[in-house]
Amino acid sequence: MKNTPSRHQTHTDFEEENFFKKEFKDIAPIKQDKIPPQRFSSKQNWNTKQKNQSSQAEMRQAAAAFEFSDGFEGHFEIDQPLKYIKPDTDTHEVKRLRRGDYPPDLILDLHGLKKEEAKHEVAALIHAAQKQHVYCVSIMHGKGTYTLKKAVPNWLIQHPAVLGFHQAPKEWGGQAAVLVLIDLPQHHAKY
Repeated sequence: MKNTPSRHQTHTDFEEENFFKKEFKDIAPIKQDKIPPQRFSSKQNWNTKQKNQSSQAEMRQAAAAFEFSDGFEGHFEIDQPLKYIKPDTDTHEVKRLRRGDYPPDLILDLHGLKKEEAKHEVAALIHAAQKQHVYCVSIMHGKGTYTLKKAVPNWLIQHPAVLGFHQAPKEWGGQAAVLVLIDLPQHHAKY
């Protein structure tokens, strides 16, 4: 490369380029280290599998930790969207759910589950939400035979960690889903 200015380069540009080259003349490019991906031994794979199984067992225990009663039925207005607010909870929070201000961070789809399976999944969802500090979750109960659509709200009002719920806006499932607010430990800020 010549050290003469091109027709588009000014004298100042030429001086800056020479200065730059002088300053970095002793610098050499770094060679890229080539580290192969880590391969796990069968023992490490086994340990990973054991950890996954223990976390699944923990979720099953959490589901069993709270038992919903099928004999309890709450009162919900027939001609109104499905909603509930726990006493001593700000009613504005449920209004924000209705407007879709809280997008759900966890979504549970109950389609295809039997009532008992769904009951355990709902309890596990609430436990997981508290553990992961998630304030809003969605439960998709579907319409179908109305079995789960009727049971899910009755289960939710029994759980002490449920602050409230509202029929989901259309973008989150509409009449086939509810958005649920979960009570988080006091030292964690809510949205």
